[in-house]
Amino acid sequence: MKLNFHIKPEIRILGVDDSALISDEIMIVGTVFRGGGWMDGVLRSEITRDGKDATEVICRMAKRSKHYGQLRVIMLDGVTYGGFNVVDISKLNKETGLPVIVVMRSYPDFEKIRGALGHFTDGEERLGVIEKAGRIEEVVTKKPENPIYIQKAGIGFDSAKKIVRLTATRSNIPEPLRVAHMIATGIVFGESRGKA
Repeated sequence: MKLNFHIKPEIRILGVDDSALISDEIMIVGTVFRGGGWMDGVLRSEITRDGKDATEVICRMAKRSKHYGQLRVIMLDGVTYGGFNVVDISKLNKETGLPVIVVMRSYPDFEKIRGALGHFTDGEERLGVIEKAGRIEEVVTKKPENPIYIQKAGIGFDSAKKIVRLTATRSNIPEPLRVAHMIATGIVFGESRGKA
């Protein structure tokens, strides 16, 4: 079910990003934001590099948080975490009861993804989960010449687009994801680096 709903300026969002691939256990960081202006909390967990536990871990992260009752959306930085640990966004939506919005800085290169997944014995299964995330749609946040791309589960495109634009206050990338990325890389490297 894809819902369009009234979006309050301080809608509570859990943004999740992963850290660098420097070991078999990959840290993921969640930030709880009110809209795009105020961070209420930080969550942390681990997933397995190239594993199959990302959906379950992010679901548990959301549901065990003291903020869970106030959360209205989960926002992800792509559907693959810790290498090719693929998030099933439909399952995440169903198990948490929260809409899921996937944000990507650029349009995915599916040929490159297929090539990389050819090295996995279950590559077709992982590709199926990636494809199941649905249609990729363009959203302009700050600059028309530099759009971002989204996928969604449990929410209509219009509402997802409004939430992404509302929360992209300091860059093209929504604050919950930008800050989660900065925290994750800062913890691992001692200083934040790269782009969210």
